[in-house]
This record gives sequence, C-alpha cells and structure tokens, in this order.
Amino acid sequence: MYETKQKILSWEELDRWLAYWRFLEQKIVFTNGCFDILHLGHITYLEEASKLGDVLIVGVNSDASVRRLKGPSRPIQTQESRSRILAALEFVEAVVIFEEDTPYKLIEKVAPDVLVKGGDYTTETIVGADFVRSRGGQVVVFPLVEGFSTTALLRKACAG
Repeated sequence: MYETKQKILSWEELDRWLAYWRFLEQKIVFTNGCFDILHLGHITYLEEASKLGDVLIVGVNSDASVRRLKGPSRPIQTQESRSRILAALEFVEAVVIFEEDTPYKLIEKVAPDVLVKGGDYTTETIVGADFVRSRGGQVVVFPLVEGFSTTALLRKACAG
C-alpha cells in the first residue's frame, strides 16, 4: 500500500527516480497541465498517454502559475489537491509541481522519450517539443474528448 503523497516528487527526488527509471531502461512519458477540475477528458488523455511508455510523469502548474495563466479566480483547487488527485491515478507514476508559466525547464530535466498534450495543441505549439525531438523523442497530440473542458464545466456550473 502507498500514499498518494509519495508520488508527488520534488525536483531533487525526481532526479533520483529518473536515474532509477533510466537504469531500468524504462520509456518515460511526460505531460503537463493545470488540471484544475479533473474530468473525463483528462482521465482519457492521461490513461492513453500512460500506454505510450513505462512511466508517466505529470507536471502540474503551481497555484501562482495558474493565476498568471487563467486569472485571479483560478485555480479552483490548490496545487496540493490537484497533485494528490493526479497521484491517486494508478497509471500516473509521478507528479511534479512547476512554478514557471511553461514546463520547459521541467521538460529539459525529465528529457522524456515521449511528450504528450491534448488536442487543443498542435505539435508546433507544444512547449518543449523542439527539445524532445532534438533528442530523438516523440511528440504526440491526443484528440480532445468532446464536451469536456474545465472552462466549459465552470461555465455550465455558474449558469446552472
């Protein structure tokens, strides 16, 4: 039995785990997001992303980063809540919080074999795609699950 907190790694802990996973020749998949309200679209995309390798690492925007990107009324949930919820998913191996507005530094640290984003991106607009490709990695965009987005869910809740 494990605690979800154990899957939330500091940047220093991440270094140790990356060394371990690379020693085992594990294929590392990375994705990131705010994950403010985890919904079916997120679950589908994360589950599919996990099938592309052996280890799925999820980068989560810090609360300050979400505020800068989404506005002063966000996030709805704290970074601790969002991270713990993601860590509870069996197909997520690790969760790492990042402070910057983009995950570029974290992507450089992880150096994933596969970088994944949802269909609201193109391979040209994915932060870090250039770095991953320069190392021989793969960049994958999964289609959105229709009808599921945090913004749409918030609009619906406020209109209800």
